[in-house]
Amino acid sequence: MTALVLALLAGAVVGLALGGLGGGGSMLAVPALIYLLGFTPAHAGTASLIIVAVTSLTGLLAHARTGRVRWRTGTLFAAAGLPLAAATGALSAHLPAALLTLAFAALAAFAAWRMLASARKPKDAARRRPDAAPADRPADSGSGRSAAAGAGLGAVTGLLGVGGGFLAVPALVSVLAFTMAEAVGTSLLVISANSLAALVPRLGATGSLDWAVIAPFTAAAVLGAWDGKRLADRFSGRTLQIAFAAALMAVAALMLVDALT
Repeated sequence: MTALVLALLAGAVVGLALGGLGGGGSMLAVPALIYLLGFTPAHAGTASLIIVAVTSLTGLLAHARTGRVRWRTGTLFAAAGLPLAAATGALSAHLPAALLTLAFAALAAFAAWRMLASARKPKDAARRRPDAAPADRPADSGSGRSAAAGAGLGAVTGLLGVGGGFLAVPALVSVLAFTMAEAVGTSLLVISANSLAALVPRLGATGSLDWAVIAPFTAAAVLGAWDGKRLADRFSGRTLQIAFAAALMAVAALMLVDALT
């Protein structure tokens, strides 16, 4: 199978994940670029940021049209992670490939666990008013946890080339009491900002990129994001989360074996 066909197929899957779940696309983009298309971990991280940034912006427009993006909160959440995204993006180019692969495998397993944990929560927890502070903690506690989550998200985005929606969505639901639909839409705003911030220091450090692969991969992901948004309308968030968690566990196992052998 040619690289072009593989890029188109992988891009479509990445777009479906981003459009349907508000994140997770880069968790599939990085291993696809490495194992299917022959990229090094460093180049895969940079290419993933390009793909995810463009695709997230496309998905963001689709969700914004239906009023699923909370712009003010999403902007503040993203702002907390931008400095760390830029700093760790520059650092990643100097780390060994095996270490990046091992870290990515651990992150994929963690993301799968978070997805499954979120899917098991009662549906009522995701239906609270987005602007209502939880009754069992002060309002400023939620703000502090949101800033911490945003900062951690930025660090992970820059270091491993992932958008971080798998962390943003649960944080927006559990910390800020967003509905699942609003969390998915708002996370795309966060992913877009973090990906662009992490991409800038990487572009000059990782060398030339294979645009003959990245361009069709990105185009297919953009189209897939629109279909992913329609999937989110048709299927429950729980069903999509469980399916994606299973895929992430397979990715984690593959990359762990590769890092240790």
